[in-house]
Amino acid sequence: MSASSEPLLVLYNLSILGINISITSAVIVIWSAALIVFLLSFFAVFQAKVVPGKLQSIIEVIYEFFDSQTNELFGEQKNRWLPFVLALFCFILICNLLGMVPGVYPITANINVTAALAIAVFLAYHLAGILSSGFGKYFKSFIPKDVPLWALPLLIIIEILSQLARPFSLAIRLFANMTAGHLITLTILSLIIIYHNIWIAGFPFLGRIAIGLFEIFVAFVQAYVFAYLAALYIGLAIQEH
Repeated sequence: MSASSEPLLVLYNLSILGINISITSAVIVIWSAALIVFLLSFFAVFQAKVVPGKLQSIIEVIYEFFDSQTNELFGEQKNRWLPFVLALFCFILICNLLGMVPGVYPITANINVTAALAIAVFLAYHLAGILSSGFGKYFKSFIPKDVPLWALPLLIIIEILSQLARPFSLAIRLFANMTAGHLITLTILSLIIIYHNIWIAGFPFLGRIAIGLFEIFVAFVQAYVFAYLAALYIGLAIQEH
Protein backbone atom coordinates (compact mmCIF):
# COMPACT_ATOMS: atom_id res chain seq x y z
CA MET A 1 0.00 0.00 0.00
CA SER A 2 1.35 3.40 -0.97
CA ALA A 3 0.06 6.84 -1.78
CA SER A 4 3.08 7.53 -3.96
CA SER A 5 2.84 8.76 -7.55
CA GLU A 6 5.74 6.47 -8.48
CA PRO A 7 4.61 2.97 -9.52
CA LEU A 8 5.90 -0.05 -7.66
CA LEU A 9 7.78 -2.07 -10.28
CA VAL A 10 8.36 -5.81 -9.90
CA LEU A 11 11.89 -6.48 -11.15
CA TYR A 12 12.17 -10.17 -10.29
CA ASN A 13 9.35 -12.49 -9.28
CA LEU A 14 10.32 -14.71 -6.38
CA SER A 15 8.39 -16.77 -3.84
CA ILE A 16 9.37 -19.19 -1.09
CA LEU A 17 6.82 -21.62 0.37
CA GLY A 18 4.04 -19.61 -1.24
CA ILE A 19 5.24 -16.33 0.25
CA ASN A 20 5.82 -13.58 -2.29
CA ILE A 21 9.27 -12.07 -1.75
CA SER A 22 9.68 -10.56 -5.21
CA ILE A 23 12.39 -7.95 -5.74
CA THR A 24 10.65 -4.67 -6.48
CA SER A 25 11.74 -1.08 -6.97
CA ALA A 26 10.95 -0.51 -3.28
CA VAL A 27 13.33 -3.31 -2.27
CA ILE A 28 16.07 -1.80 -4.43
CA VAL A 29 15.63 1.57 -2.73
CA ILE A 30 15.83 -0.06 0.73
CA TRP A 31 19.00 -1.93 -0.22
CA SER A 32 20.47 1.23 -1.74
CA ALA A 33 19.69 3.29 1.37
CA ALA A 34 21.26 0.66 3.65
CA LEU A 35 24.34 0.51 1.42
CA ILE A 36 24.69 4.30 1.37
CA VAL A 37 24.48 4.48 5.18
CA PHE A 38 27.09 1.73 5.50
CA LEU A 39 29.48 3.33 3.01
CA LEU A 40 29.16 6.81 4.50
CA SER A 41 29.77 5.44 8.01
CA PHE A 42 32.67 3.25 6.86
CA PHE A 43 34.52 5.97 4.98
CA ALA A 44 33.87 8.48 7.78
CA VAL A 45 35.66 6.34 10.38
CA PHE A 46 38.15 4.59 8.10
CA GLN A 47 41.52 6.11 8.92
CA ALA A 48 39.88 8.76 11.07
CA LYS A 49 41.95 11.89 11.51
CA VAL A 50 42.49 14.23 14.45
CA VAL A 51 41.55 17.08 12.15
CA PRO A 52 38.44 15.56 10.52
CA GLY A 53 37.48 15.94 6.89
CA LYS A 54 34.02 16.97 5.73
CA LEU A 55 32.44 13.52 5.89
CA GLN A 56 33.98 12.67 9.26
CA SER A 57 32.87 16.06 10.60
CA ILE A 58 29.26 15.46 9.52
CA ILE A 59 29.15 12.01 11.12
CA GLU A 60 30.74 13.35 14.31
CA VAL A 61 28.21 16.19 14.50
CA ILE A 62 25.32 13.72 14.13
CA TYR A 63 26.84 11.42 16.76
CA GLU A 64 27.51 14.22 19.24
CA PHE A 65 24.02 15.64 18.74
CA PHE A 66 22.27 12.35 19.49
CA ASP A 67 24.75 11.59 22.27
CA SER A 68 23.74 14.79 24.04
CA GLN A 69 20.04 14.16 23.34
CA THR A 70 20.02 10.62 24.71
CA ASN A 71 22.65 10.77 27.45
CA GLU A 72 20.13 10.99 30.29
CA LEU A 73 17.74 8.53 28.63
CA PHE A 74 20.24 5.70 28.16
CA GLY A 75 22.62 6.34 31.06
CA GLU A 76 25.10 3.49 31.39
CA GLN A 77 23.48 1.63 28.50
CA LYS A 78 24.35 4.35 25.99
CA ASN A 79 26.85 2.20 24.11
CA ARG A 80 24.21 -0.50 23.64
CA TRP A 81 21.34 1.60 22.27
CA LEU A 82 22.83 4.77 20.78
CA PRO A 83 24.09 2.93 17.63
CA PHE A 84 20.54 1.64 17.04
CA VAL A 85 19.08 5.15 17.24
CA LEU A 86 21.80 6.57 14.99
CA ALA A 87 21.19 3.82 12.43
CA LEU A 88 17.46 4.60 12.46
CA PHE A 89 18.06 8.31 11.91
CA CYS A 90 20.57 7.85 9.09
CA PHE A 91 18.54 5.16 7.32
CA ILE A 92 15.26 7.09 7.45
CA LEU A 93 16.97 10.32 6.39
CA ILE A 94 18.61 8.68 3.37
CA CYS A 95 15.28 7.03 2.43
CA ASN A 96 13.49 10.38 2.71
CA LEU A 97 16.07 12.14 0.54
CA LEU A 98 16.15 9.35 -2.05
CA GLY A 99 12.37 9.59 -2.35
CA MET A 100 12.74 13.19 -3.55
CA VAL A 101 14.79 12.13 -6.57
CA PRO A 102 12.57 11.92 -9.70
CA GLY A 103 11.95 8.34 -10.74
CA VAL A 104 13.01 6.86 -7.38
CA TYR A 105 10.31 5.07 -5.42
CA PRO A 106 9.64 7.11 -2.20
CA ILE A 107 10.01 4.29 0.25
CA THR A 108 8.95 6.19 3.38
CA ALA A 109 5.67 7.07 1.64
CA ASN A 110 4.83 3.37 1.86
CA ILE A 111 2.98 2.44 5.04
CA ASN A 112 4.40 -1.10 4.97
CA VAL A 113 7.94 0.23 5.30
CA THR A 114 7.16 2.73 8.06
CA ALA A 115 5.18 0.04 9.90
CA ALA A 116 8.17 -2.34 9.70
CA LEU A 117 10.43 0.36 11.16
CA ALA A 118 7.90 1.04 13.92
CA ILE A 119 7.66 -2.68 14.77
CA ALA A 120 11.46 -2.82 14.99
CA VAL A 121 11.35 0.02 17.53
CA PHE A 122 8.51 -1.72 19.40
CA LEU A 123 10.56 -4.91 19.73
CA ALA A 124 13.72 -2.98 20.58
CA TYR A 125 12.34 -1.08 23.56
CA HIS A 126 10.66 -4.15 25.02
CA LEU A 127 13.93 -6.04 24.60
CA ALA A 128 15.72 -3.15 26.33
CA GLY A 129 13.34 -3.37 29.27
CA ILE A 130 13.69 -7.14 29.57
CA LEU A 131 17.50 -7.01 29.42
CA SER A 132 17.57 -4.23 31.99
CA SER A 133 15.06 -5.51 34.56
CA GLY A 134 14.37 -9.13 33.72
CA PHE A 135 11.28 -10.56 32.01
CA GLY A 136 8.97 -10.79 35.02
CA LYS A 137 9.97 -7.56 36.71
CA TYR A 138 9.72 -5.57 33.48
CA PHE A 139 6.16 -6.60 32.63
CA LYS A 140 5.12 -6.42 36.28
CA SER A 141 6.14 -2.73 36.26
CA PHE A 142 3.27 -1.98 33.87
CA ILE A 143 0.80 -2.45 36.73
CA PRO A 144 0.98 0.02 39.64
CA LYS A 145 1.24 -1.42 43.15
CA ASP A 146 -1.81 -1.78 45.39
CA VAL A 147 -4.26 -1.74 42.46
CA PRO A 148 -7.73 -3.06 43.38
CA LEU A 149 -8.45 -6.44 41.83
CA TRP A 150 -11.58 -5.16 40.09
CA ALA A 151 -9.55 -2.46 38.26
CA LEU A 152 -6.82 -4.82 37.10
CA PRO A 153 -8.51 -5.95 33.82
CA LEU A 154 -9.20 -2.34 32.85
CA LEU A 155 -5.62 -1.30 33.54
CA ILE A 156 -4.28 -4.21 31.51
CA ILE A 157 -6.45 -3.24 28.52
CA ILE A 158 -5.36 0.40 28.78
CA GLU A 159 -1.70 -0.59 29.00
CA ILE A 160 -1.97 -2.87 25.96
CA LEU A 161 -3.66 -0.13 23.94
CA SER A 162 -1.04 2.43 24.96
CA GLN A 163 1.77 0.07 23.97
CA LEU A 164 0.18 -0.58 20.57
CA ALA A 165 -0.43 3.14 20.04
CA ARG A 166 3.31 3.85 20.06
CA PRO A 167 4.31 1.91 16.93
CA PHE A 168 1.05 2.93 15.25
CA SER A 169 1.75 6.63 15.76
CA LEU A 170 5.38 6.20 14.64
CA ALA A 171 4.35 4.51 11.40
CA ILE A 172 1.49 6.88 10.55
CA ARG A 173 3.43 10.07 11.37
CA LEU A 174 6.35 9.26 9.07
CA PHE A 175 4.11 7.87 6.31
CA ALA A 176 1.67 10.81 6.35
CA ASN A 177 4.30 13.54 6.40
CA MET A 178 6.37 12.08 3.57
CA THR A 179 3.30 11.26 1.48
CA ALA A 180 1.93 14.79 1.85
CA GLY A 181 5.00 16.33 0.24
CA HIS A 182 4.77 14.08 -2.82
CA LEU A 183 1.03 14.71 -3.22
CA ILE A 184 1.47 18.48 -2.99
CA THR A 185 4.25 18.35 -5.60
CA LEU A 186 2.08 16.29 -7.94
CA THR A 187 -0.83 18.70 -7.48
CA ILE A 188 1.28 21.76 -8.26
CA LEU A 189 2.84 20.27 -11.40
CA SER A 190 -0.56 19.05 -12.62
CA LEU A 191 -1.67 22.68 -13.01
CA ILE A 192 0.29 22.80 -16.27
CA ILE A 193 -1.81 19.97 -17.70
CA ILE A 194 -5.08 21.25 -16.27
CA TYR A 195 -4.81 24.74 -17.78
CA HIS A 196 -3.02 23.70 -21.02
CA ASN A 197 -1.05 26.91 -20.92
CA ILE A 198 2.71 27.00 -21.26
CA TRP A 199 2.83 30.56 -19.88
CA ILE A 200 1.84 29.46 -16.39
CA ALA A 201 4.47 26.71 -16.35
CA GLY A 202 6.91 28.92 -14.45
CA PHE A 203 4.61 29.26 -11.45
CA PRO A 204 4.21 25.50 -10.80
CA PHE A 205 7.96 24.98 -11.23
CA LEU A 206 8.70 27.78 -8.77
CA GLY A 207 6.21 26.19 -6.41
CA ARG A 208 7.90 22.82 -6.93
CA ILE A 209 11.26 24.32 -5.96
CA ALA A 210 9.77 25.88 -2.81
CA ILE A 211 8.04 22.63 -1.85
CA GLY A 212 11.25 20.71 -2.60
CA LEU A 213 13.24 22.86 -0.18
CA PHE A 214 10.55 22.40 2.44
CA GLU A 215 10.57 18.63 1.81
CA ILE A 216 14.29 18.54 2.59
CA PHE A 217 13.57 20.24 5.92
CA VAL A 218 10.73 17.78 6.62
CA ALA A 219 12.99 14.85 5.69
CA PHE A 220 15.46 15.83 8.42
CA VAL A 221 12.76 16.64 10.98
CA GLN A 222 10.84 13.40 10.49
CA ALA A 223 14.01 11.29 10.67
CA TYR A 224 14.94 13.07 13.90
CA VAL A 225 11.45 12.73 15.43
CA PHE A 226 11.28 9.01 14.64
CA ALA A 227 14.77 8.36 16.03
CA TYR A 228 14.25 10.50 19.16
CA LEU A 229 10.91 8.87 20.00
CA ALA A 230 12.60 5.48 19.61
CA ALA A 231 15.29 6.64 22.05
CA LEU A 232 12.63 7.96 24.43
CA TYR A 233 10.73 4.66 24.46
CA ILE A 234 13.94 2.70 25.03
CA GLY A 235 14.96 5.09 27.80
CA LEU A 236 11.61 4.69 29.55
CA ALA A 237 11.85 0.90 29.24
CA ILE A 238 15.28 0.62 30.88
CA GLN A 239 14.33 2.78 33.86
CA GLU A 240 13.13 0.61 36.72
CA HIS A 241 10.29 2.91 37.74
